[in-house]
Amino acid sequence: MAHVAPTSSVPRVLDGSAVTRTATAAMLLGVVYGIWAAGIARDAGPITTGNVLLGVVAGIVVAAVFMGLRAIAPGLPRELRAAAWAAFAGIAFGFLYSLTDATVLRSIVMALAVAGGVLAVMFYRYYTSER
Repeated sequence: MAHVAPTSSVPRVLDGSAVTRTATAAMLLGVVYGIWAAGIARDAGPITTGNVLLGVVAGIVVAAVFMGLRAIAPGLPRELRAAAWAAFAGIAFGFLYSLTDATVLRSIVMALAVAGGVLAVMFYRYYTSER
């Protein structure tokens, strides 16, 4: 009969390659999110300083929050970790959706739907993998 080694509840220490991958993923996410936000705000009009500034600031904020969440999430219990990622995804999606000139209520409903889906998937992942 095979036995599984016990897992530790202590968060893993990130080595250099993991930090590099996280930073690369954060930069890529920030660039894509910033371009997407600027493109939605542009609405097929000319590129303006305000659009570029919105894209840069949105990208930096999303990348910084992503890196911060990647740093603190391993120390959280699985429920809070799943809720943190769900909140991040819901807020990020809700902001992008609000740029489309949708109503506030519609943006909130869509953001809650995305956050609910992410919560379910992440809780299932953390509940079954325990790492």
